[in-house]
Amino acid sequence: MSDATGAEKTDQTSDMSHKDVPRGHEVIADYVRKLDGSPGVYRMLDPEHNVLYVGKAKNLKNRVSNYARPSGHSARIARMISETSQMMFLTTRTETEALLLEQNLIKQLKPRYNVLLRDDKSFPNIMLTKDSDFPQLSKHRGARKRKAAYFGPFASASAVNRTLNQLQKVFLLRTCSDPDFESRTRPCLQYQIKRCTAPCVGKISKEDYAELVNEAERFLQGRHSGLQEKLAHEMQTASDAMEFERAAAFRDRIRALTQVQTAQGINPRTVGEGDVIGLHMEGGQACVQVFFIRAHQNWGNKDFYPKTNGAEAEEVLASFIGQFYEKRDPPRQLILSHDIEERDLMAEALSEKAGKKIEILVPQRGEKQELVASALRNARESLGRKMSEGAAQEKLLEGLKEAFDLPRVPQRVEVYDNSHIQGAHAVGAMIVAGPEGFMKNHYRKYDIRGDDITPGDDFGMMKEVLTRRFKRLFKDDPDRSKGLWPDLLLIDGGAGQVSAVHEIMVKEGVTDIPMIGVAKGIDRDQGKEEFHRIGHRVMALRRNDPVLYFIQRMRDEAHRFVIGTHRAKRSKAMGLTKLDDIPGIGATRKRALLAHFGSAKAVEGAHLDDLMAVDGISEKVAQTVYDFFHEHG
Repeated sequence: MSDATGAEKTDQTSDMSHKDVPRGHEVIADYVRKLDGSPGVYRMLDPEHNVLYVGKAKNLKNRVSNYARPSGHSARIARMISETSQMMFLTTRTETEALLLEQNLIKQLKPRYNVLLRDDKSFPNIMLTKDSDFPQLSKHRGARKRKAAYFGPFASASAVNRTLNQLQKVFLLRTCSDPDFESRTRPCLQYQIKRCTAPCVGKISKEDYAELVNEAERFLQGRHSGLQEKLAHEMQTASDAMEFERAAAFRDRIRALTQVQTAQGINPRTVGEGDVIGLHMEGGQACVQVFFIRAHQNWGNKDFYPKTNGAEAEEVLASFIGQFYEKRDPPRQLILSHDIEERDLMAEALSEKAGKKIEILVPQRGEKQELVASALRNARESLGRKMSEGAAQEKLLEGLKEAFDLPRVPQRVEVYDNSHIQGAHAVGAMIVAGPEGFMKNHYRKYDIRGDDITPGDDFGMMKEVLTRRFKRLFKDDPDRSKGLWPDLLLIDGGAGQVSAVHEIMVKEGVTDIPMIGVAKGIDRDQGKEEFHRIGHRVMALRRNDPVLYFIQRMRDEAHRFVIGTHRAKRSKAMGLTKLDDIPGIGATRKRALLAHFGSAKAVEGAHLDDLMAVDGISEKVAQTVYDFFHEHG
């Protein structure tokens, strides 16, 4: 990627007051005179230097000159032009590079007038490891760091879990982690219920297990036409030999294979690897439904609700595709409900990014068109449900404003809670709710790390969480222009908690955000909650008040999230010892040391000669262990 000028170009308006800064099509016309016909990306900014819009162009001069016209624009574009006081440009070698850069900048900057994809979570895959004599079959999410075959994406964790559950019954591969696998001395429950062949204790040979792995891989690749016949033949052979228990095992595997194929529903013949993408728009809102088709099998569907900002369907769909695949590998085919602008350019950009040919289709007949119709129907129904739920949510937020006399209807409510056991494994958590319900991609967890906090000090924990939260807000969104600042804080606790949080907010210079403490009230009975606010008397709501139910739901969600985080932290800590901190001590050596000495404490007190006597511990490793405890003791 290159910049024709060696730097981005922007105007100099810092000495002028925002009121006097010129803006509109005349400002843009001045930029047009300085541009050439290079491909590149442009940004439109307001007087406060906020990015209004990011666009790309094959020819920057021609593209930007369209904005210099005083008329002929849609209401959305005319409004954007009227707010533009400056522009920035970055030239590229090709239009494809410009398209990729445009989508990257949109996701980073989230400009007000671009179509924005709001759900950016990674999708789960099935992972079949390749770095073990007995490969593991498991769910995987995130970066693909391990040597393995990956199959996906699946639309949800539940879709992966359902498929894994059936695959276990069919192929009997282990799903346990490597440390669990290496440490077992007897078969686990999975073997007893016929979902694993127990390679951990030698119940199956390496060669026979490898054959099961090959069958599983072929099935996940869609090459499973002969598998059912093979299992049926082996069942008959076992039955003829009067090995009825073995024949029953093959029967169960055939039944499970039938179930996994049936559960996948839509299994198209003409689409081996593709995403079916349907868009429905109504009332200024949009829903994009994506069906994931891999190996001629339906691996689930998921809906998305991009922020359209008044854009037309073709632009919404093009922007969705660019942002959706910016950090994801696209399949070989994208099958769309609507055509998009510059379809060939998008296909070229995705092909370049993925390192394989990507085809974008808008089918008019046949099986692919039927798949699109199904995606469109799901998108229409999902948007209808969301609009109905959104109307109810807006009404609840308005009720929250009225009940507590808030200055405005809150658009972002942050709820805080803590969890610990006698001060141990302490964590804090924040959940977020808004007009569209719970905003789960905005949830945050906080490991309590304050050395000066007394174990079990709930006030101190809450202070730490809120201090870190507001310091981050001042860093990430100092002028409150990105929608990250809350309109209301809900604190799980009474007057003491509220006072502690108020102290932090005053210290951080935040005095304009309302805060409510939610305490259980008399007999800690749900429905008798008391609400605490600085400068107000304690109050309660009627037991049947919808706003009370709304607050209870938000508090319960925060409690669920923080308890889950706390349990995960506690479970992880329970399996750790000081041995985990010693360089070069992995699962095998750790297990050998614990088996020999009985505990990590005994290892810590062991003499060098005793450490050297352990099977698998060399003189060098023994010295490392001995030095670790005596230097860190």
